[in-house]
Amino acid sequence: MNRQIVSTTNAPSPVGPYSQAVVAGDLVFVAGQIALDPETGKLVDGGTAAEAPRVLANLAAILDAAGCSMADVVKTTVYLVDLMDGPTVTAAYTKAFPAPYPARATVQVSALPAGARIEIEAIAHRTPR
Repeated sequence: MNRQIVSTTNAPSPVGPYSQAVVAGDLVFVAGQIALDPETGKLVDGGTAAEAPRVLANLAAILDAAGCSMADVVKTTVYLVDLMDGPTVTAAYTKAFPAPYPARATVQVSALPAGARIEIEAIAHRTPR
């Protein structure tokens, strides 16, 4: 299988041995994104209310570099340190994704990298180039 690695400076650089996204056939697998500012590499301040829009902007930038958009996302997995932050995340999520919304799983975790409160990974479908 031919795989294409996606990389953009408009989203945070990976902090480990992984790619921002990988294109395999007509699917784009976007690595989990936390609310790192791509310019500073630092976690944005303000808790989940500030982190959720930054995470979604990072996903959008990576998808753009892969030749697709948030409208092409078919599945997301949302990781939250506290499920009580769900309504805050949903408010940002519905602004970032057009209807019909992608399938979604939400999982509570004990901790995330850099002290983040939220992480989202995505799978998108794109027309092959």
